[in-house]
Amino acid sequence: MRDPDELIARAGVRGDPNRDQHFLVDDRVLDRLPTYLEEIDADTGHLLEIGGGTGALTDRLLAVGDEVTVVERDRRLAEFLRREFATEIEEERLTVIEGDALEVELPDFTASVSNLPYGVSSEIAFRLFPEKRPLVLMFQLEFAERMVAGPGTSEYGRLSVSAQHYADVELVETVPKEAFSPPPAVQSAVVRTVPREPDYEVDDEEFFLRFVKALFTQRRKTIRNAIRNTAHISGLEEPGAVVEGADEEVLRKRAGAMAPAEFAALATLAADVGRPADD
Repeated sequence: MRDPDELIARAGVRGDPNRDQHFLVDDRVLDRLPTYLEEIDADTGHLLEIGGGTGALTDRLLAVGDEVTVVERDRRLAEFLRREFATEIEEERLTVIEGDALEVELPDFTASVSNLPYGVSSEIAFRLFPEKRPLVLMFQLEFAERMVAGPGTSEYGRLSVSAQHYADVELVETVPKEAFSPPPAVQSAVVRTVPREPDYEVDDEEFFLRFVKALFTQRRKTIRNAIRNTAHISGLEEPGAVVEGADEEVLRKRAGAMAPAEFAALATLAADVGRPADD
């Protein structure tokens, strides 16, 4: 396996915290990341990596995947990856896409393993979730804890409900600052998500996620008040009709105590009675 420090030296670069660049340099962590796919017997036919950096993780993914596509927005790093992995590119085992992961067209990948740029980790994760593929992603520890949190905990929120809508989400490893160059200001964590259908039905997924977002902006209010106060966010035209039709026990709760299935049932009611007929 390529040595991560030697890769940085060959690339002639340094990680730049101002550009969200923290290169993962701990060999033990790098070696473990692909194994989180192997544990669930995931299809490694075409692996996607977001934020290739100098290629330390790319190298490990090439060892386990038939094909790898890496997306890197930094032109200098993308050029280095093309030089460093010229043989693998020639063999058509590696594709380097230079561009923003939120804007480029993603390939038909089978799974993703990525050390995400933390500044856009949420946006990237929610671009990947609807693809319904296994994911092994590096996040800030606080963000990861919120993703996996359950109802009634202080970390539980919109992120928890939204992520768990798409997949079973598990925090599989915490990663110290020293595993990166330069070290970030916060600890990190690896999250594995395994796609599955939720145990509830949602007719309008976009509205459901917007409705959850709206209610959590008023997490200290009762659901009754949160519905009334956030119509401008959720897009409800008749929030009073939703309150009138909802179960009193639900209305007395706060968002942090609501299970995803309860949000789904309430969102279905809200979509039926609270939105314009042509919405």
